[in-house]
Amino acid sequence: MESQYKDTESKAAETMDNVDNEMGGIISASQPASGAEQPWQEWVDVAVDFLSQVPEQLGNFFGEYKQPLTTVGLIVTAAITVYITLSVLDAIGNIPLLASILELVGLGYTAWFTTRYLLKASTREELFAEFNGLKKQILGGK
Repeated sequence: MESQYKDTESKAAETMDNVDNEMGGIISASQPASGAEQPWQEWVDVAVDFLSQVPEQLGNFFGEYKQPLTTVGLIVTAAITVYITLSVLDAIGNIPLLASILELVGLGYTAWFTTRYLLKASTREELFAEFNGLKKQILGGK
């Protein structure tokens, strides 16, 4: 019983030490125990230092590996484009009658191209001249 009284008395004395007499009895903030919060503060400091260096490290990484990252990005973009194109074509193929109409259009164009450009030697020369002109426009001619 007496030890409980002494504990209560020591707690009351601590509270009285924290009372700020100048402020009209307001309890001031107690000082943190030096050993209790330092490990926590050290972890926070390490995390803040790491996070402050992340933008610089990312900038260095992207600066160093710009060409390979661009190549990988283009490959991924091409793969996604092919996947979407195949999905659209599959969806079109599942529409009744549309696939048959598109096949007929393709066969008709093939027949026209063959008769227009491939049957006669003079029209083949015309086709090759158009092809070479287009090649010069794209690749740059001498």
